[in-house]
Amino acid sequence: MFKKNSEQMARNNEVESPAINIIRKGTEIKGDVTCSGDIRIDGTLNGTLISQGKVVVGPSGIVEGEITCKNADISGTIKAKLTVKELLQLKSTANISSDINTNKLSIEPGANFTGSCNMGSAVKGIQNEEKEEVLEKAQTA
Repeated sequence: MFKKNSEQMARNNEVESPAINIIRKGTEIKGDVTCSGDIRIDGTLNGTLISQGKVVVGPSGIVEGEITCKNADISGTIKAKLTVKELLQLKSTANISSDINTNKLSIEPGANFTGSCNMGSAVKGIQNEEKEEVLEKAQTA
């Protein structure tokens, strides 16, 4: 009886690791993507991406539209408005043509960035405005 209860308790206490969503090379998505976990893009996304976790755009990844997330590592091509709540990392192969709103920014030598960048406390106000816009769009859809 003790063994059965301890096994059941162990199963109840297990923490499931969140799955990572992957858009593989050769895949093209046109539309809006919303996820509560992390996502990796090695293909093409034309639309809005909202993630509560980390967004990774691999070297072959292309995003055109808008990205809103907690953290991001960019190695591919971005032609999208980027809003990152915590840390945005631009790797050496990154090619960014957009406006960036982030709390912290890390850029490796070799990364290309064209656009404007807002950092720190200014980002929090922008994020609140964007949340309101997203909610309004969702309600009218």
